[in-house]
Amino acid sequence: MKLLDNVRVLDMTNVLSGPFCTLHLALLGADVIKVEVPGSGDLARRLGNVPDLNKQLMGTSFLAQNSNKKSLTLNLKTEEGKEIFRKLLKTADVLVENFRPGVLTRLGFSWEELQNINPKLVYCAISGFGQSGPDAKKPAYDQIIQGLSGSMDVNGDPRLHPLRAGFPVCDTVGGLNAAFAVMAALFYRERTGEGQCIDIALLDSIMPLMGWVAANLLIGGKNPVPMGNDNFTAAPSGAFKTKDGNINIAANQQKQWEDLCDVLGVPELKTDPRFQERDTRKANRYDLTPLLEVKLKENTTTYWVEALNAKGIPSGDILGLYDALTSDQIKHRETIANVNEPEIGDLKLFNLSAKFSKTPASIDSPPPRLSANTEEILTELGLSKDEIKELKDKAVI
Repeated sequence: MKLLDNVRVLDMTNVLSGPFCTLHLALLGADVIKVEVPGSGDLARRLGNVPDLNKQLMGTSFLAQNSNKKSLTLNLKTEEGKEIFRKLLKTADVLVENFRPGVLTRLGFSWEELQNINPKLVYCAISGFGQSGPDAKKPAYDQIIQGLSGSMDVNGDPRLHPLRAGFPVCDTVGGLNAAFAVMAALFYRERTGEGQCIDIALLDSIMPLMGWVAANLLIGGKNPVPMGNDNFTAAPSGAFKTKDGNINIAANQQKQWEDLCDVLGVPELKTDPRFQERDTRKANRYDLTPLLEVKLKENTTTYWVEALNAKGIPSGDILGLYDALTSDQIKHRETIANVNEPEIGDLKLFNLSAKFSKTPASIDSPPPRLSANTEEILTELGLSKDEIKELKDKAVI
């Protein structure tokens, strides 16, 4: 049994935030049907660094987050397409979309109409700024939200500031927030029998992740200072140079700091008035770092990682992406799974990161080719082969 067995999700989303939400539902066993535009489908099908896959409408950006889903093409601008969608809605538990606010209403499927069709439906709308407010109608991509949320203001260092995160963090977190909200709404429905509407904004979703930084400003009255790889909450805590590269060290507790001094062979720093206590170390971090790096440069990153971890001082190498993705720990955790796509071959894709003891998640099917399941789904809805052929001839599907 899967956690979301017999839960049907209609996925009208594109690119990243929405598909990332529905990916989590699909990995948990939901029957996720991507409702896509005939001929083109999800824009992410044409995004990625492998031109041949883009031409096949199977771009790497699409492959990354559409495992375990089905693809149905449907032109919702036609009356026939709308009628099929109404039939689908009656069979659905969840509808997720990430259009600009108002698009679904203009197609004839306002929240009120969705409720009339299926009172138990959980409807989740994901957008840059939410369904209301002065910015609701504005277009938004991840980088725009990074800038408006303040997250670019807390990244970088004095030389490179502001600085965006190296991956679309706002889209991704928005998708996670939506998946969490959908699960909560399904739980509420189990208790009450009632569906509801969920309004997810990427801007809302990312800002609570900066809770500590925001609290320092809203409560403590202190603006963030761009500190690069240093951790503002403690010192020494950040990235340091070694003989052959770099190392992350997080000596955030007093005992860890004192043990660090002993391991590095600089016990005198423990009684240096600049570094004795946490707050003074933070204030004098730029004096402290070169004193530590003189010692760290005497040996390799691997040596120091083993020596420091053995004393309970959190530390680690700073890996390149390939080494991180293929590390022994990631293999052990089965964070990445293999799935075969008949025309492409084996694909390495992320599995669900949560480990359930009774209902483990798994990748059971590769991301679908555009319209791969249209005939199957329409047949299930009761349409005949002749009716399906007629719909194809009219470009409804």
